[in-house]
Amino acid sequence: MISLAGKSALITGGSRGIGKAIVLMFAKAGCDVVINFRSDSDSAEAVRKQAESLGVKAMIAKADISDKKQVDDMIFDAVNEMGKIDILVNNAGIWEHNPIDAMTEDNLRRTIDTNLLGVFFPIMAVVNYMKEHKWGSIINISSTAGQRGEAEYSPYSATKSAVIGITKSLAPELIRYNIRVNCVAPGWVDTDMTKPTMSSGEAAQVLTSIPMGRVGKPEELAGPVLFLASELSSFITGEVLNVNGGAVLCG
Repeated sequence: MISLAGKSALITGGSRGIGKAIVLMFAKAGCDVVINFRSDSDSAEAVRKQAESLGVKAMIAKADISDKKQVDDMIFDAVNEMGKIDILVNNAGIWEHNPIDAMTEDNLRRTIDTNLLGVFFPIMAVVNYMKEHKWGSIINISSTAGQRGEAEYSPYSATKSAVIGITKSLAPELIRYNIRVNCVAPGWVDTDMTKPTMSSGEAAQVLTSIPMGRVGKPEELAGPVLFLASELSSFITGEVLNVNGGAVLCG
């Protein structure tokens, strides 16, 4: 039922984990895809080949999303190659252990630059192109940590709370141009980022906090993102869609 045929999407952090799942699910829905990555070109190229095998146009785009010039250049190149960018998924982010009494300024700035500026910069770069076409869907990836906080990860929680604030601020600002802005807030998901925790003694505690009794799969996050990108959600903007197995009940 969900088709993105004729659309083009840029997914930040699209070479692995949730981002990779989003790329491939979009491709299955007929969407041309731009796969942003920062350093692992081999993984990005492998995802590009998988996407192309599904019959869509795909390109990889190297850029550090915390660097505005790199982001501006990436969006310019993507529009030139694809003709337009209809959908932006701000997925890339970092999750670092940062107890307040051991936190350094470098650690703090790295999280803020990636998780907060790395959401603003792609939106700033793409929104005028979306305005030209009078259509756009922006989906920001937040986290349960941005809703309830997370001890010893306060910079991550703060930036993910800010992502929700960005979503709710830009939704009414941009809807006059037929650009919808929504957010997905994942809980624990089986990715490279969470593997160290889920293979440690903390795994049991994590699982007991999730009523479903398991962590999510990347594809289970990609599905809600696909829904928010599609016309099936045409009357939804400014929403935070919680995908967490019941761990945080809000909304």
